[in-house]
Amino acid sequence: MDAKTTTSEISTSARWLEFIERAEATLTRAELLLPENPPSVNWSKTLAARWERRRGVRHGGSGALYPVATPHTVSLDRLVGIDEQIARIDQNTRQFVAGYPANNVLLTGAPGTGKSSLVKAMLSRYGKRGLRLIEVDKSDLFDLPKILDSLQGAAQRFILFCDDLAFDVQEGGYRELKAVLDGSITAPPENVLIYATSNRRHLMPTFFHENFSSNDGKSEIHPDEAKEEKTALAERFGLWISFYPFGEDDYLAAVAGWLNHHKIASPKTAAASEALRLEALQWARMRGSVSGRTAWQFARHYAGQKALHAES
Repeated sequence: MDAKTTTSEISTSARWLEFIERAEATLTRAELLLPENPPSVNWSKTLAARWERRRGVRHGGSGALYPVATPHTVSLDRLVGIDEQIARIDQNTRQFVAGYPANNVLLTGAPGTGKSSLVKAMLSRYGKRGLRLIEVDKSDLFDLPKILDSLQGAAQRFILFCDDLAFDVQEGGYRELKAVLDGSITAPPENVLIYATSNRRHLMPTFFHENFSSNDGKSEIHPDEAKEEKTALAERFGLWISFYPFGEDDYLAAVAGWLNHHKIASPKTAAASEALRLEALQWARMRGSVSGRTAWQFARHYAGQKALHAES
């Protein structure tokens, strides 16, 4: 009798332990779906932040601003071959920081020519004067109204930065951004602008067949209106800044600038200078691109290689 009772008690305890383990596992999974308490952003000390959704939270879940501990800042003197573009965005940003009217900006054109770097350079130049940068991913553009509400009345001036922006047909976020730029019944805060970069000037794809009328019975009766809808978002940016592919001279100038940044001295002889030039061009040919980004990548390779050889 005592043996049976002991066996029964052990079996009951085992079931309870199994139940507790399952309950703990269920609670752990449930916690991943709950929004975490977002950190408080002290804008007097924080230069940059990122709007994020927590992993596991569904589309309707809450996002929040998270401070960026070490913003990627860029000095304007590192950017070459884009003097006109620098002047235009700097003028607009100076107006904004001073509290005067300024425009939302769309930077479009060839990849690797400095579009994103130029936006980051504005933070380097005007951060001490109250400018702040907030990165917003394209997938989070649904949250723009929430972000704007959170910045209303703040003493600082904010640039919402949307990098590599492009939309496919019927993709979400398009109409939210369009409304915020110009069209919503709610006026955007006067201390917020949107700076976006894109490789597409109109932010949406256009197709060859759209240039021709069709009698197949499936085309729109007013095709021009469909074309206008595709350009409507880009046209709501007040300032367009175009970037063009680098030439060889611009690329080599960018290489020299980045090597100087890495404290690599200029070659002392004509032969050494020519060898460096050929190595830089060979790097670009292997990448299939002469651009500011390629120059930056080559400079990192070259500087690291030099440092490693110096230790040998």
